[in-house]
Amino acid sequence: MQWRGRRESRNVEDRRGMTTAGAGGMGIVGVLVVLAVGYFFGIDISPIMGSMDQGQQTGETRELTPEEQEIGQFVSVVLADTEEVWTRVLPEQAGVQYVEPTLVMFSGAVQSACGGASAAMGPFYCPNDQKLYLDTDFFTIMQQKMGAGGDFAYAYVVAHEVGHHVQNLLGVLGETMKLRQQVGEADANRISVLTELQADCFAGVWGRNANEQFGTIEDGDIEEAINAAAAVGDDTLMQQAGRAVRPESFTHGSSADRMTWFKRGFDSGQIAQCNTFKEAGL
Repeated sequence: MQWRGRRESRNVEDRRGMTTAGAGGMGIVGVLVVLAVGYFFGIDISPIMGSMDQGQQTGETRELTPEEQEIGQFVSVVLADTEEVWTRVLPEQAGVQYVEPTLVMFSGAVQSACGGASAAMGPFYCPNDQKLYLDTDFFTIMQQKMGAGGDFAYAYVVAHEVGHHVQNLLGVLGETMKLRQQVGEADANRISVLTELQADCFAGVWGRNANEQFGTIEDGDIEEAINAAAAVGDDTLMQQAGRAVRPESFTHGSSADRMTWFKRGFDSGQIAQCNTFKEAGL
């Protein structure tokens, strides 16, 4: 992916220089409670990470490493690309004006308008403040523990969370949160899966339009994104954690489904092709 020297977004909050300490904050259990009412749409990577710091952010600061500064620039460029694509595509295809979200980069733990979260929950979107939250160490985890490295794989992660923001602007998130509170656990999980698969499809829509608009995709980039989609499938994460694969407990979708819906969005470039709910009979 060609990203160096390109426009960076102004809608970035970098909190990575804030240190964490202690075992405070909401922690994993608290975040799971929040998940139950449908606020967070993160990837629970705690089973493959073992123990992780769940501390609170303190007022102390530290200097970012050169590597952290570079990945921050990369994330900012990707966010800028999503802004330009969705500002054009959303009104054209859905008649809705795009409102740019803010992306918060953090380390270890973070507070949002949806509550506190640990990095073990992975990237997430909070509709209450229209912000994306990303611990950029997640990219290292993708490469070292998931076998899903590569700049376009990381761009897919950002684009997926932006996809949730698009869902919020379209009114999809509000409807799914209401539905999940009215049904049992199995049906709530099914709705969550459909929500995540649509965000994957929207990430594909972004990828197709970004390539047509900027010509920045290189050989192997799409394969990187598809591989990343497979790596964060519920079945794959369960297998890596040594758990039995239980489809009824999926909240994000299988690796095969996540790859399929990303590719569907990329191949079509059309929001209308991403109606996972209609295809599921809802």
